[in-house]
Amino acid sequence: MKQNKLTEIMTYQELYEQSIQSPEKFWSEQANAIKWFKKPTTILSKDQNEYPLWFADGELNACYLALDKHIEDGFGDNVAIIYDSPVTQTVKKYTYNEVKAEVAKLAGGMLSLGLKKGNTAVIYMPMIPQAAFAMLACARIGVIHSVVFGGFAPHELAIRIDDCKPKIIITASSGIEIDRLIAYKPLVDEAIALASHKPKKVIILNRKLGARIPFKKYDVDYDALVYGSEEVPCVPVEATHPLYILYTSGTTGKPKGIVRDTGGYATSIKYSMEHIYGAKPDEVFWAASDVGWVVGHSYIVYGPLLNRNTTIIFEGKPIRTPDASTFWRVIEEHKVNVMFTAPTAIRAIKKEDPNGDFIKKYDLSSLKTQFLAGERCDVATLEWYQAHIPVPAIDHWWQTESGWPMIANMMGVEFLHIKPGSAGKAVTGYNIQIFNEEGEELSANEEGYVVIKLPLPPGTMMDLWNENARFKEGYLEKFPGYYFSGDGGFKDKDGYIFITGRVDDVINVAGHRLSTAEMEEIVSSHHSVAECAVIGINDELKGQVPLALVVNKSGESIEHFQLQHEVVQLVREQIGAVASLRDVVIVPRLPKTRSGKILRKLLRSIADGTDFQIPSTIDDEAIIDEVRTECKNAKIGSFRQ
Repeated sequence: MKQNKLTEIMTYQELYEQSIQSPEKFWSEQANAIKWFKKPTTILSKDQNEYPLWFADGELNACYLALDKHIEDGFGDNVAIIYDSPVTQTVKKYTYNEVKAEVAKLAGGMLSLGLKKGNTAVIYMPMIPQAAFAMLACARIGVIHSVVFGGFAPHELAIRIDDCKPKIIITASSGIEIDRLIAYKPLVDEAIALASHKPKKVIILNRKLGARIPFKKYDVDYDALVYGSEEVPCVPVEATHPLYILYTSGTTGKPKGIVRDTGGYATSIKYSMEHIYGAKPDEVFWAASDVGWVVGHSYIVYGPLLNRNTTIIFEGKPIRTPDASTFWRVIEEHKVNVMFTAPTAIRAIKKEDPNGDFIKKYDLSSLKTQFLAGERCDVATLEWYQAHIPVPAIDHWWQTESGWPMIANMMGVEFLHIKPGSAGKAVTGYNIQIFNEEGEELSANEEGYVVIKLPLPPGTMMDLWNENARFKEGYLEKFPGYYFSGDGGFKDKDGYIFITGRVDDVINVAGHRLSTAEMEEIVSSHHSVAECAVIGINDELKGQVPLALVVNKSGESIEHFQLQHEVVQLVREQIGAVASLRDVVIVPRLPKTRSGKILRKLLRSIADGTDFQIPSTIDDEAIIDEVRTECKNAKIGSFRQ
């Protein structure tokens, strides 16, 4: 298989060793695959905090690489984006020329509103083409975008507004949740009212679907702004210039603003499309995710467009839009070559169509590979997929912090044997090790902390937005010289890595990382709750779901049903429906150590029905039976049957 000079006809192991032994040489070669306005001569250096930097003296523009370069190369009439919206029964295709015209005019409109390089903008939109246009327009003029998932409530949006202080917000009149219209503008207005920082303008796209659009003095009509603006060229930015801020849940309850650079990201994301996903230019690539998550940034917008792949923006769900055949219809209709989704989506389809009857109705011959990520893929889901779809199903692992895969089966290099339960082997550039608490590397099949030796490869997080101390504390200080992933796992004798789950208080609900600490703050705010613990428990469909165990205040006699309803509504209002909190169990006490720490791991084991040892530090073993009894009465987790 012919690659560039460094990677020509190499096995995975040879390529991996090159990347670890000679990282500067390796990534200098990969940087040649993108077009720079000023090619970097400094490949690896350090910032003012002694953290590794890539390509510091290079200059480029991500929007140019995604659009203008392909037009200059003669591919302007090729399809760049396919918008497929079963919820509105719409399919629309956009060429590179068409996308560039809209993006360049939107960027011109943003300049006319006073934005300039280095400013920030929040994008709060559903899965529509204009969400990608807004991201690219920001990148075109050096404005740092922060996309907020449209399912988040005003409280969550307000937190992000106050943290990144956007000059503008770009939104739409509504999103659609299967068959329910969600008016976005009232949510944005409420978030602005809650926030201390007040954006200068709100650019709103009216989708004309009937949603209420309360007018405010700060409103600007999206279509009018684009229509009345001139196209503007791309602004060269430094390789280290932030392309975007993307917030991810933190254990303190306050979201962490992951900062991504431009040059390292463009290099690694282009590299990953070819070497990990095996996608060739002009092939159709579909990441069935959302632009509010890192998958959407990397593999709906920037990755496919930089690699000149047609990308699909899908506004729908794997089921009920209209049924469990939706994914197969999209693959057949648009001749998808490589697909990426979360195991949750496959589990939902499996539940609705256990025998794969819908699959048999569609021609899936275009599909080469199915990638799964966002959460751990259970063996049963993998086996079901492989039994019904005759293409490899490739589990892989990465994080918002990394921006691109860290563990995978690198399909563009060498197809390795699939081990169910494993995400594969370490991706080139990532020196992944398993440590014990003392920072010593563990032997094969011993479970410990998943860490990565510095420097991380290009494209990974630069910092946390305005929180360098938190960045160091959360990722770098536990094991000096290594990035601490926050996940546990083990490596077998063949180098395959198995991720076992978070070691902090972040849970993964259908691929969405959510803070249990933040949920606990909200649950505790209920007037009847004395104390609580929110834990993630196993769920057949979503991987994990939150469970709230609450202790009532003395003298409170609230009915369980009423408390559950009110607590669920509180979480829904302040975080959003994405939190998926449904179960609230009243317990007389919570198990704690003698020092007062709640034993959350023990609570998860009780709810999940897994074996556990009673810690010697527990203050009263009788509490375990009390919690088990209440979970059983409420038919929670393993007690549902």
